[in-house]
Amino acid sequence: MGDERKLFLKKIKLEKLYVNLCRTLILFIFIVGWELLAHFKLINTFTFSSPSLVVKTFIGLFNEGILFKHIFITIYEIIISFGLATLIGFIVSSVMWFVPFLAKVLDPYLTVLNSLPKVALGPLIIIWVGASTNSIIFMSLLISCFITIINLYASFISTNSDYITLLKCFGANKIQTFCKVVIPSNKDNIVNTLKINVSMSLIGIIMGELLVSKSGIGYLIMYGSQVFNINLVITGVLILGIISYVMYFIVNKFEQKK
Repeated sequence: MGDERKLFLKKIKLEKLYVNLCRTLILFIFIVGWELLAHFKLINTFTFSSPSLVVKTFIGLFNEGILFKHIFITIYEIIISFGLATLIGFIVSSVMWFVPFLAKVLDPYLTVLNSLPKVALGPLIIIWVGASTNSIIFMSLLISCFITIINLYASFISTNSDYITLLKCFGANKIQTFCKVVIPSNKDNIVNTLKINVSMSLIGIIMGELLVSKSGIGYLIMYGSQVFNINLVITGVLILGIISYVMYFIVNKFEQKK
């Protein structure tokens, strides 16, 4: 029995190793292929840039002392937005589970609000909140909040009814049922919602920065596009990819330890 367990764990470790190797290989092939295409002038570096030019731009931003300033501002906005959207989404979806009548009333409004093009609301958001960090976070909340509420509520109401009925037979009230059955049964769905929320918060923050910010990664991307500096634009996009991966990695670690 012990040997079988060791073989099973070894198989899992090997599979994980192969997955990581394949991920690394895909990234390596992409970067090398991109650089070779640029080196042999098969693509125009003015419009497609190249890994070496991106590295030079990255170093240039670092030497100017502005790289981490923009990164930290964007990360701060993402963390605030992610935290607020998760908290608001969890509270509202929980209240909707406790009060089914309220859920029926709010359902069409949530669907409509979630489908609205948030960029079109940009000018109104600036008027309401002001051209500041607050408007950027508000934009992100509009994008991530509703999808969080919809996903969490859908998970809560899909909880196995047999478990709920069993607790009712033992005299459990709604709060006990929610804490002992609904939340534990939906841990995977809650974590998946957090993963979605990471990307939604990031998208919202960048959209907000593109509209009103004078700092942050979104600002760098906008400025680069305005002066036709494709190297700066792609550098900003790659930095966003790294930030997104780090946040995904943190949530994934939380999922593994839950």
